[in-house]
Amino acid sequence: MMETITITCSSLSETKSLAGCFVSQLKPGLVVGLTGPLGAGKSAFARFVIQGACGAECDVPSPTFTLVQSYESQEGIAIMHLDLYRLEMPEEVFALGVEDSFIEAANLVEWPSKMGGYWPLNAVMIDIAFSAEAQDVSDSAAEGRIFTIKAPKYMTGAMMSSLAEKSAKSDA
Repeated sequence: MMETITITCSSLSETKSLAGCFVSQLKPGLVVGLTGPLGAGKSAFARFVIQGACGAECDVPSPTFTLVQSYESQEGIAIMHLDLYRLEMPEEVFALGVEDSFIEAANLVEWPSKMGGYWPLNAVMIDIAFSAEAQDVSDSAAEGRIFTIKAPKYMTGAMMSSLAEKSAKSDA
C-alpha cells in the first residue's frame, strides 16, 4: 500500500539527512522517480543518497549528458542514476538497459515522465518543489525545498523514524 508524506527541508543539510533515510532502503528492484522543475535539486538529492551508500568521497556527477551513471554501494548493491531529460521518445529507455536495471539494481531516475507508459506503477515517487513555489512566498529561503514522497507505508514509516532519530541527536 502506497502512502504520501510531505517533508519540508529548509537547508541543504536537512536535505542531506532526508536523502540519508533512503540509504537503508536501497535494494535491487527499487525504482525511485525524482520529479520537479529544473534546479529543484533532483541531482543533488540523488548525489546525497549515492554518497550515503557508497561513501562521502564517491564522485557523483550528474548524468545529464551520459544519461546513466552506475555505482556500487559499500554493501555491494548496484545503484543506477539515470537522467532522462534528453530522451525524445519513451522507447529510448531500452537502449539504457532499464529492463535489467529495474530488476538488478536500485535506481534513482530523474525525469521519469520521459518513460511514458513504461514507468513502473509500483515505483517510489519524490516530487521536489521550491518552498517559495509551494507556499507562494517570494522571500522564502533559496535552499528551502518541499519533498512530496509517495512510497510503500513500510518505507515512509522507516524514513520518518530515521528522521526523528536524527532530529533528536542533533537537538541533544
